[in-house]
Amino acid sequence: MANSTIWWLIAGAAIVLELLSGTVYLLLLATGFAAAAIAAHLGMGMVTQLVVAAVVGVGAVLVWYAVQRRRPAAPPTEANRDVNMDIGEIIHVEAWSPDGTATVRYRGAQWMVVQRAGRVPSAGEHRVVEVIGSRLVVEKT
Repeated sequence: MANSTIWWLIAGAAIVLELLSGTVYLLLLATGFAAAAIAAHLGMGMVTQLVVAAVVGVGAVLVWYAVQRRRPAAPPTEANRDVNMDIGEIIHVEAWSPDGTATVRYRGAQWMVVQRAGRVPSAGEHRVVEVIGSRLVVEKT
């Protein structure tokens, strides 16, 4: 069996494992294996093929890691609009209790509302910034 065929089989196996695992790293390593297969097609020796596989595969992983590190971190689940549809919604608070909570009717149910830390409760329109259990954390709009 030709070296290029072996490299293509290894790349295919890495892609299958990638699909089963759900991470991107095996896919990036598979690019290194595919590059080694191309090197084999070009008639390069086994040592060169191994170096190409290592440089391209590990290089792709390092580039991916650097790109991911520069991205801003996703907000926690409680404050992530992509996870919770209530984040960013506007509610009207009539009055606050002395303990710093309020009860509002929102989406057909009663919700307990608390003001975001460091803010003074005041009546009026508020924007939901976080949901903790059945409590809406709000800030004045």
